[in-house]
Amino acid sequence: MTATALTRRLADQILDLMREGALAPGDQLTERGLAERMRVSRSPVRSALRLLETEGVVCPAARGGYVAIDGGLAPPRAPDAADEDTALYDRLINDRLDQRLPERLTENELVRRYGVTRGQLARLLRRAVAEGLMERLPGHGWAFLPALTSLAAYGDSYRFRLTIEPAAMLEPGFVLDVPALERRRRQQQALIDGEIHTASDARIFELNSGLHETIIACSGNGFFIDALVRLNRLRRLMEHRQKLDRTDAVERCREHVAILDLLLEGRRPEAAELMRRHLSSVGAAKSRPKGAA
Repeated sequence: MTATALTRRLADQILDLMREGALAPGDQLTERGLAERMRVSRSPVRSALRLLETEGVVCPAARGGYVAIDGGLAPPRAPDAADEDTALYDRLINDRLDQRLPERLTENELVRRYGVTRGQLARLLRRAVAEGLMERLPGHGWAFLPALTSLAAYGDSYRFRLTIEPAAMLEPGFVLDVPALERRRRQQQALIDGEIHTASDARIFELNSGLHETIIACSGNGFFIDALVRLNRLRRLMEHRQKLDRTDAVERCREHVAILDLLLEGRRPEAAELMRRHLSSVGAAKSRPKGAA
């Protein structure tokens, strides 16, 4: 299914609750309960649950609603198998970025190209869907979702964020979502305290982009919110080519915590200025060609 920006954001919030243990495997998930928890109507929650069903995270319950399966984490596999899956996923990403793969293709084409089993292919496609890189087409085909595929476009995305994110923090309708911001702060602190060295690059991207989306959601400006959510989806593919420097990433997390602390203290202008400096620094580093000084 093709998810709207709001559907994807709510689905990611539900995933966060599962990963943090607030929702455990086997727990009943109801539209009403989640809608009240996330302060939205039941309709977008229904769409988010359906999306998570297609991703294998939840399944329909016998008495209505859904049941959490495993928090979105695949069953554990032997280290060798996990390494093979990661290498295969990296090949898929690089082939797409280097335009060796078309926008649309079939499972048979992927099997022939990579010489994999159907089980390996299923895991590959499940991960691609979960990370917002591909979607199933009607019938048997698959398609890559729109993405940034050049370093120049990637740099442009940061300049766009420099325009909207600090401005969103100064919107007259800005209202702090204290529980959500505090939850994001705990996640960032956990990364600083050591999780940064064990979490996958995809997980770190998810936590960091989610933090920015939580902040911009406080603006109440639907144009800002939708723009950032869509942009983060476009960035996912290019992020796989960016080699994450864990030492540098810790400093970025500390900047995130500082921004959140300023917001929670009611110091929005200072938070907006720190956000501007943060995005300017990260954008310059990530848009630099490999090997450049």
